Amino acid sequence: MYQIIIFFLGIAISLFTMGCNTMEGLGKDVKRGGEKLEKAAEKHT
Repeated sequence: MYQIIIFFLGIAISLFTMGCNTMEGLGKDVKRGGEKLEKAAEKHT
């Protein structure tokens, strides 16, 4: 029983850390997209 709990806890921690990395990457992509929009807006004003 103890081994099963440790196994699922390990899986949960792995998924959580992968999710954090994915969200960090998404945040960087959104930031870059926003910067490009700002530059395009500055060109047209």
